[in-house]
Amino acid sequence: MRILFLSAWFPYPPDNGSRIRIFNLLRALSRRHTVTLLSFLNHERGREYLGVLQDFCRQVEVIPGREFRPWSFRALGGIFSPWPRFLLDVYSQKMRDLLEQALAECPCDVVIGSELKMLPYLNGLPGIPTILEDLEVSLALDPLKGRHSKLGSLWADLSRRKFLRFMRRQLEHELAGCTVASDLERAKVLQIVPGYERLAVVPNAVSFEQYQSDFGVPLPDSVTFTGALSYFANFDAMVFFLTAVWPIVRARRPGARLFITGRTDGVPLNRLPLDESVTLTGYLADIRPQIARSRVCVAPLRQGGGTRLKILEALALGTPVVATSKGAEGLAVTPGEDILLADEPAEFASAVIRLLDDETLHAWLATNGRRLVEKCYSWEESAQALERLLYQVTGQK
Repeated sequence: MRILFLSAWFPYPPDNGSRIRIFNLLRALSRRHTVTLLSFLNHERGREYLGVLQDFCRQVEVIPGREFRPWSFRALGGIFSPWPRFLLDVYSQKMRDLLEQALAECPCDVVIGSELKMLPYLNGLPGIPTILEDLEVSLALDPLKGRHSKLGSLWADLSRRKFLRFMRRQLEHELAGCTVASDLERAKVLQIVPGYERLAVVPNAVSFEQYQSDFGVPLPDSVTFTGALSYFANFDAMVFFLTAVWPIVRARRPGARLFITGRTDGVPLNRLPLDESVTLTGYLADIRPQIARSRVCVAPLRQGGGTRLKILEALALGTPVVATSKGAEGLAVTPGEDILLADEPAEFASAVIRLLDDETLHAWLATNGRRLVEKCYSWEESAQALERLLYQVTGQK
């Protein structure tokens, strides 16, 4: 099959959730199909990685992308458009031109757009089935979003209704199909279009064999949170954890150390109660040693959508995880068997302390976590789920 893949994220290096997903799906699809990649790339240093993708993609083309600017003329004009404002503002005519050029030079059987930002380019391609990959509607359906004031509540409700009308029209009339990362997201898509059949669950996963090396012994009383604080959900998670949870942990375990990974450029660190017990590691090219040498990983998320690759990575490395219900949303985990879940600060702190203290519980969760990831979260199986949808919408066997 000839696949044209459009990506909002340049998928190398695979160092965040979106890049990891796109990179691994591209690599798996290319084993059986011919894949052309068109991607946004905003950093010139990323061009040095073009050769990595060209090793398995037939062709790779990149252009600069646009970040959403809420107060731009295009964004403000979008208030009166049926399209969401951010899609109008980030739209790139250069990407549309690149897409049409690629189709003219080499016809394809299907066009895949990864994430919502690529949806506009899937419209207006007559005769070519189009797939929206990794649709997330959780944020749009979140009843708490924008509830900080009456005006915010009204604006959030209007935006939500507009988005739902827009997605219903896209799913029913424009797209040949779409994928989601979990059964939870699938249920939410079916709230928008009941009975929608051209829908596949393509879970996030890990390359399990890459997590079986010996990265060293976990350090006593070490806790790690992985994720760039520049992402709003990660920053909110650390505000919650450092303000409400970490003081309780430190009161019981004065020697406890917290490691927060990822870039902090432009992050208002003054809003975080940082002290000598907290280390900001900065960007780590390889996150595995940091996770493997931690006694506990935490995922105290309260916002955001999708399934958390940070949790799957920790489980694959045998590092037990304490997460909120939101943090573990969409994952086939069992509390007390392969993960600990807690939403209230005292309960969350108690779960972290138990794992710092209890060797038996630590070993139990480590073993079961590895087993769960190995059994249920393989990129090859995820790619096959995507392939089945591609065959369905193209009519190929």
